[in-house]
Amino acid sequence: MDKIKIWFTSRNTLKNFAGLLLGALTGYLYYINIGCTSGTCAITSNPYMSVLWGAAMGYLVFDLFKLKNKKIASES
Repeated sequence: MDKIKIWFTSRNTLKNFAGLLLGALTGYLYYINIGCTSGTCAITSNPYMSVLWGAAMGYLVFDLFKLKNKKIASES
């Protein structure tokens, strides 16, 4: 259970989650502002697909960059 808690609170996991949320927001904004008006575009004609693809792309882009874990100085 401790390993799961450490994994969820690691800097890289939080960074990837932020990328997921930012990508989802960007996908939705893309759908609203640019989207496909004819309905023939597979991704941009549906808001759910735009959000899904945006979230996936945001996660993948943010996952490219790895953060180093902060080392805690032990007092001797």
